[in-house]
Amino acid sequence: MKLTVYLSGEIHTNWRDDVETACRQKGLDIRFLAPVTDHAASDDCGVHILGGETDKFWHDHKGAKLNAMRTRTAIGRSDVVVVRFGDQYKQWNAAFDAGYAAALGKSLIIMHGADHQHALKEVDGAALAVVETSDQVAAILHYVRDGVL
Repeated sequence: MKLTVYLSGEIHTNWRDDVETACRQKGLDIRFLAPVTDHAASDDCGVHILGGETDKFWHDHKGAKLNAMRTRTAIGRSDVVVVRFGDQYKQWNAAFDAGYAAALGKSLIIMHGADHQHALKEVDGAALAVVETSDQVAAILHYVRDGVL
C-alpha cells in the first residue's frame, strides 16, 4: 500500500526533511505533499498572480485564499496528515489544518514538544497519535503501511 502524507505546520525548521529521511531509512515508499515553504512566495502568491494591492489586508487575503486552495486540495488527497507545531511562532494555520483534516476524517498525527501539551490539548484530542520526533512519525507510517514494528 502506498500512502500519501501531507506535512502541515511550521516552516522555519527542516522537520519535513527529517520525516522524509526517517521514512526513506525504513524503505517506505510514501508520497509527501506540503505547503509552499518559501515564506515570501507563500505571502505574495495572491498579488503575484491576481495583481497588486495597496492595502496589506487585501494583499494577505489574496495569498491566504490561494494557499487555502492548495492546502485543501493536498489534505483531501492525503491518507495521513501530520501537523507540526514549532516553538518559534504560533501556528494558527496549522491548528486550522488539523481541524480541517479531522473534519474530513483523515488520520491525523500531531507533532510538538512537551511545552505545547496544554495549549494543544483539544488538537491533540482529535489526533490518532501525538508525537515529538520525526522517527516516531516514520515508525507510525511504517506500522500503518506494513504492520511492522
